[in-house]
Amino acid sequence: MRGGINKELKRLLLLAALAALSACGGGGGGGSGGGGGGAASASGWTAGAFAPAASFAAQCAAPRSGIDPSTGRPFADVQGSTLSENNWLRSWTHDLYLWYDEVADRDPALSTTPAYFDLLKTTATTASGNPKDRFHFTIDTSTWLGFSQSGVSAGYGAEWAVVALIPPRRVVVAYTEPNSPAAGANLARGFEVMLVDGVDLVNDNSQSGVATLNAGLFPAASGETHTLTVRDLAGFWHTVTMQSANVTSTPVQNVATIATSSGPVGYLLFNDHIATAESELIDAVNTLKAANVTDLMLDIRYNGGGYLDIAAELAFMIAGSTASAGRTFEQIVFNRKHAALSPMPFPATTQGFSVASGQPLPALNLPRVFVLTGSGTCSASESIINALRGIGVAVIQIGSTTCGKPYGFFPEDNCGTTYFSIQFKGVNAIGFGDYTDGFSPSNTAAVAGTPVPGCSVADDFAHALGDPAEARLAAALGYRTSSICPAPSGFAPPPSVRSSVHLAPIPEGEGLMMKSPWRENRILRH
Repeated sequence: MRGGINKELKRLLLLAALAALSACGGGGGGGSGGGGGGAASASGWTAGAFAPAASFAAQCAAPRSGIDPSTGRPFADVQGSTLSENNWLRSWTHDLYLWYDEVADRDPALSTTPAYFDLLKTTATTASGNPKDRFHFTIDTSTWLGFSQSGVSAGYGAEWAVVALIPPRRVVVAYTEPNSPAAGANLARGFEVMLVDGVDLVNDNSQSGVATLNAGLFPAASGETHTLTVRDLAGFWHTVTMQSANVTSTPVQNVATIATSSGPVGYLLFNDHIATAESELIDAVNTLKAANVTDLMLDIRYNGGGYLDIAAELAFMIAGSTASAGRTFEQIVFNRKHAALSPMPFPATTQGFSVASGQPLPALNLPRVFVLTGSGTCSASESIINALRGIGVAVIQIGSTTCGKPYGFFPEDNCGTTYFSIQFKGVNAIGFGDYTDGFSPSNTAAVAGTPVPGCSVADDFAHALGDPAEARLAAALGYRTSSICPAPSGFAPPPSVRSSVHLAPIPEGEGLMMKSPWRENRILRH
């Protein structure tokens, strides 16, 4: 990914300051669609005139050699230039970008490729003032293929939740991957990072200090060694030295059956819609089906999305064939240049991600599902909620407002960079897809998102995920029998307030998940 995840903390620190400035200014409007043509520039660019993207494809400033692992054939790259790469981006965007007519047409010779791509999106805002397109990004193609297919990425295997972005900062462990450096160092949910390579994470706001924090929390490659000092749930401090490694994500964790007086309840933590999730979800559902669960607690609070087909498979496994047969999981709608795809059904068989295609999927046949959500619940995860609601399966939401992303894309490689540019919007079986400000539990104060029956409950970092005493799971179990929400627990105050107060040792609020953009998406395969 251009820039790298190790720059995310600095970027977020800057955004916290920029948000205060933008509150004083006006919202952005749509960009120019490119005018009605004009004189050609020295580069050959003429505003409003677009050659087919294919005429510029694979003409690279630095062409690759060897075998393309995604096709098994030699790379198609030939010697080209930054200009040819930008021309490809310009024509590709004009053809496929959902809001192509809101993109100003700029001379591709005037920018480097990363900078030019950043300009190829709408500047409009939603009703709440959020950017209409806040999901525009790129990633190195080899990195994308490694994670999306096998779940492998460099790091410690600890997912950080940032509860306060600016001093006094608070960064805690949300969860760890099994058999990872973090797990080997005995880091656990709720542990708070105090020092990184000797730098005070809570208070140091110097440029050099932030650089050290970024480098230590988000190693750019495997083999890096860093020292972290953490505070555990009992308040004791520990210093651990970890070496980053290529960590394999386990997208489905903590599958369990909870005994209740009204029947067994299933729980599963689902963190990523990646290829390996297909087999893991099937195993989880088979386990819960064998236990005859009468309800399911689907914990997707940290699931930013991924492959839409995986979401469709899970939705089928929850609802079963009687509720979903012949119904639409999601209708994919493109810009007005392209016809909508045939509706995506609820698949009754595997799609070939990590299980041979065409195998029957197990099903729980549940009339309702409890979803545990957070601000990190995004894209393909939101599709599960929207699709099930569209066929009459009752969805009860426990947690906080989801991210609000009814959009998606087909990843597109050119010259070693994979581009993600919004290409479609998804709607459910009853035509609903307008949740750009997310889904919100119905008792949320000043509901910003689409209201869903359920309870607003802060994230509880003091308990393990899947522990019936964890606040969100406990609230879901209670609501299941009483339809009553617990008294609201305190969400983390906004950054402007957090910066002037000292929070409790164990943060009980909504942590901002530090996930890479490619893990917060709705993605279709070509």
